[in-house]
Amino acid sequence: MKRRHFITLLGGVAAAWPFAARAQQPAMPVIGFLDSRSPDALTDRLRGFRQGLKDTGYVDGENVTIVYSWAEGQFDRLAVLAAELVRRQVAVIATSGGAAPALAAKAATTTIPIVFTSAEDPVRRGLVASLARPGGNLTGINFLNLEVASKQLQLLREMMPAAVRVGVLVNPVYATNAETTLRDVEPAARAIGFQIQVLNASSSREIDAAFATFVRERVDGLFVSGDPFFNSRRLQLSLLAMRHAVPRNIFGT
Repeated sequence: MKRRHFITLLGGVAAAWPFAARAQQPAMPVIGFLDSRSPDALTDRLRGFRQGLKDTGYVDGENVTIVYSWAEGQFDRLAVLAAELVRRQVAVIATSGGAAPALAAKAATTTIPIVFTSAEDPVRRGLVASLARPGGNLTGINFLNLEVASKQLQLLREMMPAAVRVGVLVNPVYATNAETTLRDVEPAARAIGFQIQVLNASSSREIDAAFATFVRERVDGLFVSGDPFFNSRRLQLSLLAMRHAVPRNIFGT
């Protein structure tokens, strides 16, 4: 799903707010935006977020106010940030940066609508009861990044028929996502005939170090987990992959 679809979904949720709920809000409705990352990593996406809201009739500062809450990579701050948004009586909470912000918002309120984006199975992570009947106050988009791991590895095989070794990059800070990635990638790699080498990275410097190791070990391809941090470092990862001629999977949320 593309970013604009998420914005359209958010606009639909906003349009569906019951009149009684709106009456409890300030004169100008407030949208809470909760993200596990920092704003400097999402400049283009924030521009798209505001433009998407504008396309559905909501302009920040004119008929709606957006309050941004950033965890700056510190996941233990998400619960506090979510609670602050609830105290402000925001009309809706938009979460981004993985399932963790949505889970924090879910724990903070059972009444305020929450819109999430997630690369992980939202049922498995406990965001919704089921895809057919989500229930509760959450709705959102699953990008299915992790579920297509096998297909991405198959694409690498098609690109590099003689490839043997594949590097796998995961973020240990986002432990659940890393565990899920490895659980899906390891058997898929074995089935295709790949040997994998797993490295961790949770900062730009560690990404550079991981690439240096992959180059030294002469991996034939690279699989990068669909992690919010890695998504915010797509340019760095792409430039390193091109510089060292290392084919990698296509990822992103």
